[in-house]
Amino acid sequence: MNTADETVPKAGNLRAYLLLTLTSLCWAMNAVLGKLAVGEVSPMAIVSLRWFGVVILLTIIARNHVRRDWPILRHRLGYILAMGTLGFTGFNILFYLSAHSTTAVNIGILQGSIPVFVLLGAFLALKTKVTPLQIVGVLLTITGVVIVGSGGSLQRLASFEINRGDAMMLAACVLYAGYTVALRNRPNVSALAFFTIMALAAFVTSLPFVFIEIGLERFQAPTATGWMVIAMITLFPSFIAQIAFITGVGMLGPGRAGVFVNLVPVFAAILAVTFLGEPFEMYHGVALGLVLFGIWLSEHGKPA
Repeated sequence: MNTADETVPKAGNLRAYLLLTLTSLCWAMNAVLGKLAVGEVSPMAIVSLRWFGVVILLTIIARNHVRRDWPILRHRLGYILAMGTLGFTGFNILFYLSAHSTTAVNIGILQGSIPVFVLLGAFLALKTKVTPLQIVGVLLTITGVVIVGSGGSLQRLASFEINRGDAMMLAACVLYAGYTVALRNRPNVSALAFFTIMALAAFVTSLPFVFIEIGLERFQAPTATGWMVIAMITLFPSFIAQIAFITGVGMLGPGRAGVFVNLVPVFAAILAVTFLGEPFEMYHGVALGLVLFGIWLSEHGKPA
């Protein structure tokens, strides 16, 4: 009996690990796709069209889930709208804007800081205990983020100068960390039903930004390459990754699930160097090591 009882949680953990690893790979792919989109489609057009595509996919796949869970969902529409705006619309607007002024390697490494912001958010919002070892991990990760933001330049670091794209990506990470912490209080419904309503909220709240982009004469309709990029963004980072992430957080909790984001900078660096030919400088390696080690300390130093 003991063996059988222990097998179930272990199998469940393995499934959660695989789902969250897949999430990290898709998000790393998003950093590369964001760079490929530059000059092919404008940022607000990407955000709006990606969530429109996801809504279409989910309307086909998840309509029965939404119908079944609607009595619960309709009482939490305000919460779901806020979640979709924070974690999907806001994050992605900053993400694709940052791609215009920083590299995919930088985006990936900075995205690896999300677990630290999740830890801080859980401490502030949920009163989660933070140990001294976790504090050391946070400081190491922040050091790595600062190195990336300063481009490894002591002069820029001394003058507190940070690349605009890196600053926007860091702000995006803060938004997504808030979304991750808030997932703990999501309605007790299926991941597909919850995601469908959030994707719809993200699409609706992205539309005003499209009109702003048009008003500023910065809107660019997708080229043929742009449509291909949007299709890949819709399928992998937007659809597959989000369902896997929501399911993984539900199985492990936001703290443990957030740790898997440390795989994003690793995957992003490999993909950016391989497919974009971006250079991987010495300071990137130092920063990546600090971010990963800091997150490792945060995970192993968590309270019992």
